[in-house]
Amino acid sequence: MSPAPSIGVLATGTCLPERILTNDEVAEAAGVDPDWIVQRTGVLRRHVAEPEQAASDLAAEAVRKALIAAGLPASALGLLVLATSTPDELGPSTACRVQALVGADQAVAFDVAAACSGWLFAARVAHDWLRAGTGERYAAVVGVEVYSRFVDPADRATAVLFADGAAATILGPVPGGTGFASIRLGSDGTAAGDVLIPAGGSRLPASPQTLADRRHKVHMDGKAVRDFILRIFPEVLGDALDRNGLRLADVDLLISHQPNPLLLRRAAADAGVPADRVVIVGHEVGNIGAASIPYALASADRDGRLRVGSRVLVTAFGAGLTWGSTVLTWTRAQRHGAVPAPRTAAPRTEVPRTELPGTELPRTEAPRTANPRTANPRTEGAQL
Repeated sequence: MSPAPSIGVLATGTCLPERILTNDEVAEAAGVDPDWIVQRTGVLRRHVAEPEQAASDLAAEAVRKALIAAGLPASALGLLVLATSTPDELGPSTACRVQALVGADQAVAFDVAAACSGWLFAARVAHDWLRAGTGERYAAVVGVEVYSRFVDPADRATAVLFADGAAATILGPVPGGTGFASIRLGSDGTAAGDVLIPAGGSRLPASPQTLADRRHKVHMDGKAVRDFILRIFPEVLGDALDRNGLRLADVDLLISHQPNPLLLRRAAADAGVPADRVVIVGHEVGNIGAASIPYALASADRDGRLRVGSRVLVTAFGAGLTWGSTVLTWTRAQRHGAVPAPRTAAPRTEVPRTELPGTELPRTEAPRTANPRTANPRTEGAQL
């Protein structure tokens, strides 16, 4: 019996809506100053889907670009896993919509819901599926969000951050010793109510009252996400290093979910990660949820920061609560779909560590369990 193949990322693709929502526009609706947004979050702009664009439209374009970069037809896909918190509709899965749009008629298609950790959860599914020996060779794993349909423009805690976008990866067999190492995931459902869109599901079906109460918008506690991220980040990072027998000095890049540039920089600095090894894209696109990690991966690919053999530490965290990490050894830096927005240097605004603002951040409270499921965390002494 042949050993299970190593699975890695063969290509990436991205899709951002053309419309850019500036800080001036957001600030006016949210009742804040544009400089307040930059100083508190580091976000410079965000993209917003047109009225006729749904999550499946953005995701399908990202998958098409990734397939072109990989040199594969859509018919080569045996699996299409889509991660989102903002599906086209409650059912069917948005992945099935994407399957039809790209013509991936041989692919099994379904959604994964793990909020901002969604792409890593979906990658774990695809990774294990392709290694199972059931005949599928290639998988598309795509993260997409159309948060603009679910954000209250007057709520500065959400409006300044959340945005729309999609990013896809093509997974397939790679040489042994490369690709994904083990992918560790975790969840704490006792905090599932900390970040949510309360209405529209079976608990609170849509009604005139839920609409009047704005229960179809994202509800969150900004302060809690700071505590959760600053707590979980060093644990998932340290766990990934320990599982793979690595030190930070062995890591070429850190790619993480991007709640906002300032918070990610602080979390990375506290963990001892040099600033030049952290991929920051949140200043360009805001928080695009499940698309954040694959978009950052595509950005690093485009910018030439990934070379054959580059070792990438991937960390994820999001509502649910959910979290995870892995180490990805890069194999082929394929050309991905062009990112529509021009690159803008990320501002280097510093926030005092004793008073990192809470109102601008999504609600994802620290897990209520005493020890999140990230064994043997290396939170001390993990320095270069």
